[in-house]
Amino acid sequence: MTVARQVCKNPPLTPHSSRKNNMAIQRIQGYPVLIIGAGRGGVALLEMFLGDSLAKVIAIADSDPEAPGLKLAKAHGIATYTDAIQALQACKDYADCIVYNLSHDDTVAEAAFKVFGDRRVASGPEVKLFWQMVTNLKQIKGELERSQNQLQSIIHNVMDGIITINERGEIEGFNPAAEEVFGYTKQEVVGKNVSLLMPEPDRSSHDGYIARYVSTGHSHVLGVRGREVKAVRKNGEEFPMELSASEMMLGGHRYFIGIMRDITERKRAEQKISHLAHYDYLTDLPNRALFLDILNHSVQLAKRNESKVAAMFLDLDGFKKINDTLGHDAGDLLLKEVSKRLKLSVRSADTVARVGGDEFVLVLDNIGSEENARNVANKLIAALAQPFELKGQSCRVGGSIGIALYPDDSQDAAELVKQADEAMYLAKQSGKNNSKFYRELMQARHGE
Repeated sequence: MTVARQVCKNPPLTPHSSRKNNMAIQRIQGYPVLIIGAGRGGVALLEMFLGDSLAKVIAIADSDPEAPGLKLAKAHGIATYTDAIQALQACKDYADCIVYNLSHDDTVAEAAFKVFGDRRVASGPEVKLFWQMVTNLKQIKGELERSQNQLQSIIHNVMDGIITINERGEIEGFNPAAEEVFGYTKQEVVGKNVSLLMPEPDRSSHDGYIARYVSTGHSHVLGVRGREVKAVRKNGEEFPMELSASEMMLGGHRYFIGIMRDITERKRAEQKISHLAHYDYLTDLPNRALFLDILNHSVQLAKRNESKVAAMFLDLDGFKKINDTLGHDAGDLLLKEVSKRLKLSVRSADTVARVGGDEFVLVLDNIGSEENARNVANKLIAALAQPFELKGQSCRVGGSIGIALYPDDSQDAAELVKQADEAMYLAKQSGKNNSKFYRELMQARHGE
């Protein structure tokens, strides 16, 4: 509590040691204090009072004119004396002045009694204890400041974004990493609702989430490490973010701390790895594993809808000759061009996959009849019959196709692929550039 007092109008005495140290009487804030002794203890006491509004140091005295406390006092415009008695006389108009005697002169207490008429001097063991307390407090304060500075430095330099909000959802802390992630400066977001950083529908629902937590104590977010959420940058771009949120009580108030990391690059890498695991690196068509999943799904769908599915196995005719003659780069280019032609020859709902070398497989959903499957096979062979331009040369390849049907030939996806593969070899043996059904293979084996 700050106390203001009106002091006497009479000016204090001027110390004979320095006429420049006149102490002007004025309205002061806090209790007036006189310090006798300007050594280490006096400096520590003066520094403490300089940072406290409850007390006002009006003078400090020491017999040594070079005492560090006198120099500090002069730097802050505080009257200095080299004679304790003169200092006491100068302060007599401050009726409630408190005197701290840090000198070893026991006569100061008696002189103060003569000046002020009562005993208001702290000296001896009392002052020593007080000085030790002040020293300890300064040390603790310094350690706290160093800890706080270290913490602030960590928060400022950490690579993860750190955002602090109050229980109203208003942003109070926003470190540089958060500024970089979201594109806002701290000044732009402090005091605003954190929902600013969220896409819909989370933006509209966020305040309700906080209110519900405050009233019920139940949360699906607090305490969860690395929860993946969507966030919004200043430019409106949505991006994936990893969030760890926690709660903190400070000074009787509730705060929420969010530690976040932009995982855009990680998600892209994961997607790339996932893509490479399921797609052919050269043609970007589904690979064997993904193709079997797709075919199995098509079989299950056809079972429910009582429809037919065709599995086709296509092997290029003449590919090895081009690959050996023009080189592997020409062979790779040919496979890419073949992939494009195959995809253009079937419906968008159908699937074309590369299962290795110059082998391709296809899934034709809801094919209807065997004749429709034959027509698609002929269309594929016709598309491959057109010449390919490779390294300035016109090249030609063909295709042999084997066809297996669900449910006619098998109700198992893997078995259908095996049957189509076997039928493809019958097509090659029959002169290439044609197609054969698995049914035809079975007829040939049984001599029908």
